[in-house]
Amino acid sequence: MYTSSDLRKGLKIEIDGDPYIITNFEFSKPGKGQALYRCRLKNMVSGNAFDKTYRSSEKFKKAPLDERKMQFLYNQGEDYHFMDTKSFEQYIISRDQLDDVTNFMVDNMEVDVLLFHDNPIGVTLPNFVNLTVTKSDPWVKGDTSGTDTKPVTVETGFELQVPPFVVEGDKIQIDTRTGTYITRVKE
Repeated sequence: MYTSSDLRKGLKIEIDGDPYIITNFEFSKPGKGQALYRCRLKNMVSGNAFDKTYRSSEKFKKAPLDERKMQFLYNQGEDYHFMDTKSFEQYIISRDQLDDVTNFMVDNMEVDVLLFHDNPIGVTLPNFVNLTVTKSDPWVKGDTSGTDTKPVTVETGFELQVPPFVVEGDKIQIDTRTGTYITRVKE
């Protein structure tokens, strides 16, 4: 059990049977009375967020979350299939729950899957992934548009800006947190 004094940004708690993460936190102690803890809470299943103020005497349950290494197998329409690397149990996660991580997932990639009561609610990718460029427009030398980058498409369908020397077929490293180009990968 957590008390109000344990509240901080990033803490995961259970409220009314749903997991919530604290995305913003503020402590205030008025001259008289109890301390107040203002929190911005985000539902980890639905994504809904709201503000709530708690007094110092309140208690909270720890959210029963479990993170497991899994392998991304394939996607079938809007469903993405994952396999637990230890128990070989398979899980299906909808595209809505995955948000932008689908831009960087390729078959057989190892990811961390967050489970709430054995139901998958989210996926955490490695910080960097290597993807192959499938579409790249040629860069025209002397192009004075003001930037030295060009758009490319990688094997997942994600588009990003890269330096002009990157060509179709190159493997590039991408930061999954920002979606930006890092470097070319030598094979």
